[in-house]
Amino acid sequence: MGCGMGKSELQAALLIQRWYRQYVARLEMRRRCTWNIFQSIEYAGEQDQIKLYNFFGFLMDHFTPARNLISHIFRENEICRDIEWERYFCYKSIEVPESYTGPHLTFPMTFCGVSKLMEAFKHKQQLHARYVLQILGETWRLLRILPNINYVSVCHNQEITICGDLHGHLEDLLLIFYKNGLPSSEKPYVFNGDFVDRGKNSLEILLILFGFLLVYPNDVHLNRGNHEDHIVNLRYGFTKEILGKYRVHGKKILKLLQKIFSWLPLATVIDHKVLIVHGGISDMTDLNVIERVDRHRVREACWLGLITILSNVRILTSYDWFDGLVNSTDISIQIVDLLWSDPMPQNGCIPNEVRGGGCYWGPDVTEEVLERHNLQLLIRSHECKQDGYEFCHNRRVLTIFSASNYYEVGSNRGAYIRMGPDLVPHFIQYQASRTCRELTLTQSVGWTERSALRALREQLFVHKSDLISAFQEFDPNNTGMISLRHWASATETVLNLGLPWRMLRPQLVNSTKYGMVDYQQWIRELSITEPKLEISDTSILETMYKNHSNLETIFRIIDTDHSGSISFEEFRQTWKLLSSHLQTEISDEAIADLAQSIDFNKDGSIDINEFMEAFRLVDLSDVYFYLCSKFRPLVTLLHEGT
Repeated sequence: MGCGMGKSELQAALLIQRWYRQYVARLEMRRRCTWNIFQSIEYAGEQDQIKLYNFFGFLMDHFTPARNLISHIFRENEICRDIEWERYFCYKSIEVPESYTGPHLTFPMTFCGVSKLMEAFKHKQQLHARYVLQILGETWRLLRILPNINYVSVCHNQEITICGDLHGHLEDLLLIFYKNGLPSSEKPYVFNGDFVDRGKNSLEILLILFGFLLVYPNDVHLNRGNHEDHIVNLRYGFTKEILGKYRVHGKKILKLLQKIFSWLPLATVIDHKVLIVHGGISDMTDLNVIERVDRHRVREACWLGLITILSNVRILTSYDWFDGLVNSTDISIQIVDLLWSDPMPQNGCIPNEVRGGGCYWGPDVTEEVLERHNLQLLIRSHECKQDGYEFCHNRRVLTIFSASNYYEVGSNRGAYIRMGPDLVPHFIQYQASRTCRELTLTQSVGWTERSALRALREQLFVHKSDLISAFQEFDPNNTGMISLRHWASATETVLNLGLPWRMLRPQLVNSTKYGMVDYQQWIRELSITEPKLEISDTSILETMYKNHSNLETIFRIIDTDHSGSISFEEFRQTWKLLSSHLQTEISDEAIADLAQSIDFNKDGSIDINEFMEAFRLVDLSDVYFYLCSKFRPLVTLLHEGT
């Protein structure tokens, strides 16, 4: 009897184990699919940005009327000589009022000063503009004397900490310091670029890192990332953050940061064995050449952001305004490769068409570059990883990413590396959000999946006209129905995101009949609402939604004084630039109609907040989920009542 019961219990345990494994496998499949959605949409945005740069470059070369509008983004800074920069950024005339309750700093910067800074930022306090400019000015003076490549050594019984992308996630930086200890002579750090954009506290992260750099210049090392670029910042949020926090002195702060970004080192090498760069390498990478580059000559040319266009074809085209700034084409492309490139599993080196800039390089390139420079490991960042880190290329390339919850709460863990004299990397993972730590695995996957599907539905919605046209190609008799295979094929053709559409079909298409999709009903069921803009030409709305990021970038470029608003005439020029970029015709009457509709307060100008509100789409299913999460007890009670 006992033996029989033992056998049945074992069978039950095996059944439970098998069920659990299938359950976890299904969750993992959903997690990976969600991940692919987020990453595909992110990279599509980067491609769009590069195309916009390319378009600006074309205009500069071929379209004289546009030069006055955009030439300032390609020029070297108007103030060139150091002594004039010192005068321009002088903070001494800026008074700190008695009503100011934030931290008061003294210079030279001290450990105590940076500690006060961190404590203030934890409590959402804002640093006064005078102190911001002081920190930035001191940082600029220090960075100018640093080499292109920092060489550091890990002493006996000491460890160095390496952090990847932070992207404005202050909570992650503070958690790293809490778990690992603050930077000091005994606790050196390397921060591998992309400090800014996307998150809400990019400036706070910069001020903390710059503060520690000033206190421990030999023990805190900052590499440049592809987001340390003032044109990239126009699109991905850092410019907006600065101007929102510092309305009076924001323009000066942005200009000084632009200067600082151009002086950040490109790489760090530990004990002549471990290379740390933000993006990666290519078959052209030669550290000896990069090390000898005259940073004063190339910094503006290489950091214009426009250079990233040129790398997608791996050719540097000659522009009149570009002549004389860079001596060597391959040096410029090498620098772009360091900032923008990604590894791939197969051998070779090809243009990175997914991002639109830099290259994809294979394990053979890793082997050749590391062997040529007598290195044993390449550490890079640049790509979000679900576990915060990932090895590839026979464990000779290591990606580290330190911004947890990058796409959404629960989407990924952050990580950092500790490395001792043996140069063996040890990983520490974390999740900064308390909300995420409180979620079960099922809840976490569900939360991020809903967010990814919301973003995907927005992409589908703004391309609805193109989708209907693509579907009609498979519906010659105009039945309104197409097969699932044709639905998936047409959707990929239009969006070009490389997603498993047939696998996603249950989450995107509510119902099918005999394996067929009613595509017109499906478009109506996307649950997206749009702002009610009273304009006669409705076709302009879809163009607006589809290209809202490009429009915001152009808006901020045309808003040269960073006032946050542009005139109706400048708004017209913004749309003319966009229509030239898209090779479509938008009438002046339609643009004027749109301008009047967006000018909600009727003051005769377009405010950036009005501008962005006009483009905001709302996913009704996400609103329902948000309300349920906020009022869960009430929802439960109502369900019980019914």
